[in-house]
Amino acid sequence: QEKVALVGKNGAGKTTLTRLILGQETGTGELTIGHNVDIGYYAQNQTEELDGNLTVLETLDEVAVGDIRKNLRGLLGSFLFSGEDVDKKVKVLSGGEKARLALCKLLLHPYNLLILDEPTNHLDIRAKDVLKEALRVYDGSLIVVSHDRDFLADLTDLVYEVQPNGLKQYIGDIRAFLHEKHASSIRAYEASGHRNTESQNSNKKNKTHRGIEEKTHKESYAERKAKDKTIRKLKNRISNTEKKIQALELQLKKLEQDMTHLGDADRSQMTEMAYRHEEYQQQMQLHLDQWESDSSELDALEDTS
Repeated sequence: QEKVALVGKNGAGKTTLTRLILGQETGTGELTIGHNVDIGYYAQNQTEELDGNLTVLETLDEVAVGDIRKNLRGLLGSFLFSGEDVDKKVKVLSGGEKARLALCKLLLHPYNLLILDEPTNHLDIRAKDVLKEALRVYDGSLIVVSHDRDFLADLTDLVYEVQPNGLKQYIGDIRAFLHEKHASSIRAYEASGHRNTESQNSNKKNKTHRGIEEKTHKESYAERKAKDKTIRKLKNRISNTEKKIQALELQLKKLEQDMTHLGDADRSQMTEMAYRHEEYQQQMQLHLDQWESDSSELDALEDTS
Protein backbone atom coordinates (compact mmCIF):
# COMPACT_ATOMS: atom_id res chain seq x y z
CA GLN A 1 0.00 0.00 0.00
CA GLU A 2 2.96 2.31 -0.41
CA LYS A 3 2.72 5.13 -2.94
CA VAL A 4 6.01 5.62 -4.75
CA ALA A 5 7.27 8.32 -7.12
CA LEU A 6 9.80 6.95 -9.61
CA VAL A 7 12.31 9.56 -10.80
CA GLY A 8 15.61 9.62 -12.65
CA LYS A 9 17.52 11.33 -15.39
CA ASN A 10 16.50 10.72 -18.99
CA GLY A 11 17.79 7.32 -20.06
CA ALA A 12 18.37 6.17 -16.48
CA GLY A 13 15.95 3.26 -16.87
CA LYS A 14 12.56 4.31 -15.49
CA THR A 15 10.68 2.88 -18.48
CA THR A 16 12.82 -0.25 -18.50
CA LEU A 17 12.05 -0.86 -14.84
CA THR A 18 8.29 -0.54 -15.36
CA ARG A 19 8.48 -2.84 -18.40
CA LEU A 20 10.33 -5.42 -16.32
CA ILE A 21 7.63 -5.32 -13.64
CA LEU A 22 4.95 -5.68 -16.31
CA GLY A 23 6.73 -8.63 -17.90
CA GLN A 24 7.18 -6.75 -21.18
CA GLU A 25 10.94 -7.01 -20.96
CA THR A 26 13.42 -9.49 -19.48
CA GLY A 27 16.76 -8.93 -17.75
CA THR A 28 19.66 -10.89 -16.31
CA GLY A 29 18.49 -10.51 -12.71
CA GLU A 30 15.55 -12.06 -10.90
CA LEU A 31 12.10 -10.49 -10.56
CA THR A 32 9.37 -12.05 -8.42
CA ILE A 33 5.78 -10.81 -8.54
CA GLY A 34 3.61 -11.72 -5.54
CA HIS A 35 1.05 -14.48 -6.15
CA ASN A 36 -1.97 -12.25 -5.62
CA VAL A 37 -0.61 -9.09 -7.27
CA ASP A 38 -2.93 -7.75 -9.98
CA ILE A 39 -1.20 -4.97 -11.95
CA GLY A 40 -2.93 -2.11 -13.72
CA TYR A 41 -0.91 0.05 -16.10
CA TYR A 42 -1.53 3.51 -17.57
CA ALA A 43 0.81 4.53 -20.40
CA GLN A 44 0.98 7.83 -22.26
CA ASN A 45 -0.64 6.16 -25.29
CA GLN A 46 -3.36 4.47 -23.25
CA THR A 47 -6.12 6.49 -24.93
CA GLU A 48 -5.35 4.78 -28.25
CA GLU A 49 -6.74 1.53 -26.81
CA LEU A 50 -10.21 3.00 -26.27
CA ASP A 51 -12.91 1.93 -28.73
CA GLY A 52 -13.93 5.08 -30.60
CA ASN A 53 -17.33 3.66 -31.56
CA LEU A 54 -18.47 3.19 -27.95
CA THR A 55 -19.99 5.95 -25.87
CA VAL A 56 -18.36 7.14 -22.65
CA LEU A 57 -20.89 5.18 -20.58
CA GLU A 58 -20.58 2.05 -22.73
CA THR A 59 -16.78 2.13 -22.27
CA LEU A 60 -17.20 1.65 -18.53
CA ASP A 61 -20.23 -0.61 -18.76
CA GLU A 62 -18.18 -3.00 -20.89
CA VAL A 63 -15.75 -3.74 -18.04
CA ALA A 64 -17.78 -2.98 -14.89
CA VAL A 65 -18.89 -5.89 -12.70
CA GLY A 66 -20.98 -6.19 -9.56
CA ASP A 67 -22.70 -3.35 -7.71
CA ILE A 68 -20.45 -0.69 -9.26
CA ARG A 69 -22.54 -0.96 -12.44
CA LYS A 70 -25.36 0.85 -10.63
CA ASN A 71 -23.17 3.88 -10.02
CA LEU A 72 -21.35 4.33 -13.33
CA ARG A 73 -22.90 7.74 -14.00
CA GLY A 74 -21.84 8.93 -10.56
CA LEU A 75 -18.33 7.63 -11.15
CA LEU A 76 -18.16 9.39 -14.51
CA GLY A 77 -19.46 12.54 -12.84
CA SER A 78 -16.52 12.47 -10.44
CA PHE A 79 -14.25 12.43 -13.51
CA LEU A 80 -16.04 15.51 -14.90
CA PHE A 81 -18.38 13.69 -17.33
CA SER A 82 -21.87 14.97 -16.58
CA GLY A 83 -25.27 15.05 -18.29
CA GLU A 84 -25.11 14.34 -22.01
CA ASP A 85 -21.32 13.91 -21.88
CA VAL A 86 -21.76 10.23 -20.99
CA ASP A 87 -23.53 9.59 -24.29
CA LYS A 88 -20.78 11.04 -26.46
CA LYS A 89 -18.84 8.71 -28.74
CA VAL A 90 -15.26 8.25 -27.64
CA LYS A 91 -14.00 9.24 -31.09
CA VAL A 92 -15.33 12.81 -30.68
CA LEU A 93 -13.69 13.38 -27.28
CA SER A 94 -10.72 15.70 -26.83
CA GLY A 95 -7.33 14.37 -25.77
CA GLY A 96 -7.94 15.44 -22.18
CA GLU A 97 -11.38 13.80 -22.10
CA LYS A 98 -9.99 10.54 -23.46
CA ALA A 99 -7.24 10.59 -20.83
CA ARG A 100 -9.83 11.09 -18.07
CA LEU A 101 -11.95 8.24 -19.43
CA ALA A 102 -8.96 5.88 -19.70
CA LEU A 103 -7.95 6.63 -16.10
CA CYS A 104 -11.53 6.18 -14.89
CA LYS A 105 -11.69 2.83 -16.67
CA LEU A 106 -8.39 1.77 -15.10
CA LEU A 107 -9.54 2.64 -11.59
CA LEU A 108 -12.78 0.74 -12.14
CA HIS A 109 -10.91 -2.57 -12.03
CA PRO A 110 -9.86 -3.75 -8.53
CA TYR A 111 -6.10 -3.72 -9.22
CA ASN A 112 -3.91 -3.84 -6.12
CA LEU A 113 -0.86 -2.36 -7.90
CA LEU A 114 -1.10 0.59 -10.27
CA ILE A 115 1.78 1.78 -12.44
CA LEU A 116 1.11 5.19 -13.98
CA ASP A 117 3.39 6.70 -16.63
CA GLU A 118 2.87 10.48 -16.94
CA PRO A 119 -0.85 10.27 -16.07
CA THR A 120 -1.39 14.05 -15.98
CA ASN A 121 -0.45 14.70 -19.61
CA HIS A 122 -3.44 16.34 -21.35
CA LEU A 123 -5.24 16.92 -18.03
CA ASP A 124 -6.27 20.38 -16.88
CA ILE A 125 -6.03 21.49 -13.25
CA ARG A 126 -9.49 20.27 -12.21
CA ALA A 127 -8.96 16.88 -13.81
CA LYS A 128 -5.59 16.55 -12.08
CA ASP A 129 -7.24 17.29 -8.74
CA VAL A 130 -9.91 14.66 -9.40
CA LEU A 131 -7.30 12.02 -10.28
CA LYS A 132 -5.10 12.95 -7.33
CA GLU A 133 -7.99 12.59 -4.88
CA ALA A 134 -8.95 9.22 -6.39
CA LEU A 135 -5.37 7.99 -5.97
CA ARG A 136 -5.21 9.32 -2.42
CA VAL A 137 -8.06 7.06 -1.34
CA TYR A 138 -6.87 4.14 -3.51
CA ASP A 139 -5.90 1.37 -1.08
CA GLY A 140 -3.44 -0.52 -3.28
CA SER A 141 0.23 0.05 -4.09
CA LEU A 142 1.11 2.85 -6.49
CA ILE A 143 4.13 3.62 -8.68
CA VAL A 144 3.99 6.95 -10.52
CA VAL A 145 6.39 8.23 -13.17
CA SER A 146 5.70 11.94 -13.60
CA HIS A 147 7.33 15.32 -14.20
CA ASP A 148 4.46 17.07 -12.41
CA ARG A 149 5.82 18.12 -9.01
CA ASP A 150 2.54 19.56 -7.76
CA PHE A 151 0.65 16.39 -8.68
CA LEU A 152 3.10 14.18 -6.80
CA ALA A 153 3.25 16.46 -3.75
CA ASP A 154 1.26 15.00 -0.82
CA LEU A 155 0.36 11.97 -2.96
CA THR A 156 3.45 9.76 -2.78
CA ASP A 157 5.22 9.02 0.49
CA LEU A 158 8.41 7.53 -1.00
CA VAL A 159 10.68 8.52 -3.87
CA TYR A 160 12.82 5.96 -5.68
CA GLU A 161 15.60 7.44 -7.80
CA VAL A 162 16.83 5.30 -10.70
CA GLN A 163 20.62 5.50 -10.72
CA PRO A 164 23.24 3.73 -12.88
CA ASN A 165 24.00 1.29 -10.06
CA GLY A 166 20.44 0.67 -8.88
CA LEU A 167 17.63 2.31 -6.95
CA LYS A 168 18.01 4.74 -4.07
CA GLN A 169 15.10 5.26 -1.69
CA TYR A 170 14.16 8.64 -0.20
CA ILE A 171 11.65 8.93 2.62
CA GLY A 172 9.13 11.73 2.08
CA ASP A 173 7.30 13.21 -0.87
CA ILE A 174 8.72 14.79 -4.01
CA ARG A 175 9.21 18.19 -2.39
CA ALA A 176 11.59 16.74 0.20
CA PHE A 177 13.49 14.94 -2.57
CA LEU A 178 13.83 18.09 -4.70
CA HIS A 179 14.90 20.08 -1.65
CA GLU A 180 17.69 17.56 -1.02
CA LYS A 181 18.70 17.82 -4.68
CA HIS A 182 18.61 21.66 -4.56
CA ALA A 183 16.22 21.68 -7.54
CA SER A 184 13.06 23.75 -8.00
CA SER A 185 11.31 21.21 -10.24
CA ILE A 186 11.69 17.67 -11.54
CA ARG A 187 12.87 18.93 -14.92
CA ALA A 188 15.44 21.16 -13.19
CA TYR A 189 16.66 18.11 -11.23
CA GLU A 190 17.01 16.14 -14.48
CA ALA A 191 18.84 19.02 -16.14
CA SER A 192 21.15 19.35 -13.14
CA GLY A 193 21.92 15.65 -13.22
CA HIS A 194 22.66 15.87 -16.93
CA ARG A 195 24.95 18.82 -16.32
CA ASN A 196 26.85 17.05 -13.56
CA THR A 197 27.33 13.96 -15.74
CA GLU A 198 28.69 16.04 -18.58
CA SER A 199 30.98 17.87 -16.16
CA GLN A 200 32.32 14.58 -14.76
CA ASN A 201 32.88 13.20 -18.26
CA SER A 202 34.63 16.39 -19.25
CA ASN A 203 36.89 16.23 -16.18
CA LYS A 204 37.83 12.63 -16.97
CA LYS A 205 38.71 13.54 -20.54
CA ASN A 206 40.84 16.48 -19.44
CA LYS A 207 42.72 14.39 -16.87
CA THR A 208 43.38 11.72 -19.52
CA HIS A 209 44.69 14.27 -21.97
CA ARG A 210 46.91 15.85 -19.33
CA GLY A 211 48.34 12.43 -18.50
CA ILE A 212 49.19 11.68 -22.14
CA GLU A 213 50.50 15.00 -23.43
CA GLU A 214 51.37 18.46 -22.21
CA LYS A 215 49.91 21.59 -23.73
CA THR A 216 51.90 22.67 -26.74
CA HIS A 217 51.25 26.32 -26.00
CA LYS A 218 49.90 28.52 -23.26
CA GLU A 219 46.81 30.62 -23.75
CA SER A 220 47.64 34.13 -24.77
CA TYR A 221 46.55 37.03 -22.59
CA ALA A 222 43.92 38.00 -25.17
CA GLU A 223 42.52 34.45 -25.30
CA ARG A 224 42.33 34.26 -21.51
CA LYS A 225 40.63 37.64 -21.30
CA ALA A 226 38.06 36.65 -23.92
CA LYS A 227 37.34 33.38 -22.12
CA ASP A 228 36.87 35.16 -18.77
CA LYS A 229 34.45 37.56 -20.41
CA THR A 230 32.44 34.66 -21.87
CA ILE A 231 32.35 32.93 -18.46
CA ARG A 232 31.02 36.08 -16.78
CA LYS A 233 28.33 36.45 -19.44
CA LEU A 234 27.27 32.82 -19.02
CA LYS A 235 27.10 33.12 -15.23
CA ASN A 236 24.95 36.25 -15.50
CA ARG A 237 22.67 34.61 -18.06
CA ILE A 238 22.29 31.49 -15.89
CA SER A 239 21.44 33.65 -12.87
CA ASN A 240 18.84 35.61 -14.86
CA THR A 241 17.35 32.38 -16.25
CA GLU A 242 17.01 30.95 -12.73
CA LYS A 243 15.18 34.10 -11.64
CA LYS A 244 12.80 33.77 -14.61
CA ILE A 245 12.14 30.12 -13.71
CA GLN A 246 11.35 31.07 -10.10
CA ALA A 247 9.01 33.86 -11.26
CA LEU A 248 7.19 31.48 -13.62
CA GLU A 249 6.79 28.92 -10.84
CA LEU A 250 5.09 31.57 -8.71
CA GLN A 251 2.82 32.57 -11.61
CA LEU A 252 1.91 28.94 -12.23
CA LYS A 253 1.14 28.36 -8.56
CA LYS A 254 -1.13 31.43 -8.37
CA LEU A 255 -2.88 30.53 -11.63
CA GLU A 256 -3.52 26.99 -10.43
CA GLN A 257 -4.97 28.31 -7.17
CA ASP A 258 -7.26 30.65 -9.10
CA MET A 259 -8.40 27.80 -11.36
CA THR A 260 -9.38 25.60 -8.42
CA HIS A 261 -11.79 28.32 -7.23
CA LEU A 262 -13.70 28.53 -10.52
CA GLY A 263 -17.16 26.98 -10.64
CA ASP A 264 -18.74 24.86 -13.37
CA ALA A 265 -20.34 27.95 -14.89
CA ASP A 266 -16.98 29.54 -15.62
CA ARG A 267 -16.08 27.30 -18.56
CA SER A 268 -14.88 30.11 -20.83
CA GLN A 269 -12.68 31.56 -18.13
CA MET A 270 -11.39 28.08 -17.26
CA THR A 271 -10.47 27.51 -20.92
CA GLU A 272 -8.67 30.85 -21.09
CA MET A 273 -6.74 30.10 -17.91
CA ALA A 274 -5.88 26.59 -19.14
CA TYR A 275 -4.33 28.09 -22.28
CA ARG A 276 -2.37 30.53 -20.13
CA HIS A 277 -1.21 27.64 -17.94
CA GLU A 278 0.06 25.77 -21.02
CA GLU A 279 1.83 28.93 -22.21
CA TYR A 280 3.58 29.30 -18.85
CA GLN A 281 4.70 25.67 -18.98
CA GLN A 282 6.10 26.12 -22.49
CA GLN A 283 8.02 29.21 -21.33
CA MET A 284 9.29 27.21 -18.36
CA GLN A 285 10.62 24.47 -20.65
CA LEU A 286 12.37 27.03 -22.88
CA HIS A 287 14.09 28.56 -19.85
CA LEU A 288 15.10 25.14 -18.53
CA ASP A 289 16.57 24.22 -21.93
CA GLN A 290 18.49 27.51 -22.00
CA TRP A 291 19.72 26.93 -18.44
CA GLU A 292 20.96 23.45 -19.31
CA SER A 293 22.73 24.64 -22.48
CA ASP A 294 24.45 27.55 -20.74
CA SER A 295 25.43 25.40 -17.75
CA SER A 296 27.03 22.78 -20.01
CA GLU A 297 28.95 25.47 -21.90
CA LEU A 298 30.10 27.03 -18.62
CA ASP A 299 31.30 23.64 -17.34
CA ALA A 300 33.33 23.10 -20.49
CA LEU A 301 34.97 26.53 -20.26
CA GLU A 302 35.75 26.25 -16.55
CA ASP A 303 37.21 22.76 -16.96
CA THR A 304 39.77 24.09 -19.45
CA SER A 305 40.67 27.10 -17.30
